[in-house]
Amino acid sequence: MIQIFGTKKCWHTQRAIRFFKERGVETQFRDLALYPPSPGELDDMASALEGYEALLDTKNAAAKARGLSYMEYEPREELLRNSGLYKTPLVRPGKGKAAAGPDEKAWKEFCGQQ
Repeated sequence: MIQIFGTKKCWHTQRAIRFFKERGVETQFRDLALYPPSPGELDDMASALEGYEALLDTKNAAAKARGLSYMEYEPREELLRNSGLYKTPLVRPGKGKAAAGPDEKAWKEFCGQQ
């Protein structure tokens, strides 16, 4: 089963859900506002994507409101503190694999397509 972290209003998240549904892949949607990744899940996704920066959307409204472009910060701590900072969707097919943002190439790999 593939986990999709995102928000109900996010167009890219809805696209990811539709992508896997069309291919008959079972998914579990987790609304970031209600159920953000646990510290262990966050660490696993960051490891798969070679760093916490890959999970962080520095151009969204939450990042601008927080003033991230004007400060020094620890990406892991900011992500744990504010679920609005994630790049969505976060797609996690299992331990050690992940994709952040609208990455259809990675999604196809998760489905076994090339």
